[in-house]
Amino acid sequence: MTEWWTYRLSDLLMFSARTYYRMFEIYNAEVWPGHLAALGVGAAIVVVSTRRSAWAARVACALLALCWFWVAWALLWQRYAPVNWAAEWFAAAWAIEGALLLLCASFWKQVRVDARSGPARSVGFGLALFALAVQPLLGMLFGRPWQQAEVFGLAPDPTAIFTLGQLLLLRPIHDRSDAASMPAPAWVLWPIPLAWSLVGAATLWTMKAPDAWLMPCAVVLVLFAARRSSRYP
Repeated sequence: MTEWWTYRLSDLLMFSARTYYRMFEIYNAEVWPGHLAALGVGAAIVVVSTRRSAWAARVACALLALCWFWVAWALLWQRYAPVNWAAEWFAAAWAIEGALLLLCASFWKQVRVDARSGPARSVGFGLALFALAVQPLLGMLFGRPWQQAEVFGLAPDPTAIFTLGQLLLLRPIHDRSDAASMPAPAWVLWPIPLAWSLVGAATLWTMKAPDAWLMPCAVVLVLFAARRSSRYP
């Protein structure tokens, strides 16, 4: 029996790049015009994130939760699982992140959107706009048809990047007068989007996709901005 450490990532990939992108093509055809609603949700999150208040942070988390639940069920569980044995576990992780976001939206009173200028705010909004307007078009630059575009709120990679950007904008409020409010362990929202960024990068790298560098670069940028701004990671 071959030892497990002798396997390469390519040995664990049970589908081709053609199958992977064809999945998105079929998915996009089936959920259209849901793309317009998804982009509208992303735009709404960006707009409310310009407001420095606790309610803005809670609305943003609630809308993001819907996106994570949708990706978990509609793509990872329903369409990705038949070609990837690990997709069921991915779907569970995405559902957990959606639940955490929804929990924060329901009870989080000690976090607000940070309106201060700095690396976190610049990178946060930059990643959000990139995931909304640029990332869906990257495939065409590398020769893929527009029908295979990966759109925020419907596809995992742009949704994860957008979420990391949004998390950079959240800041805890240290208010001891509100004893009934939930503590602000914002760090619990970070591990799954970061982990997915690595999973997505590994998948693209194994398929030798030309945009495999995107997710690692986003992670490095997010961690740099978070450290410079004393955020949670």
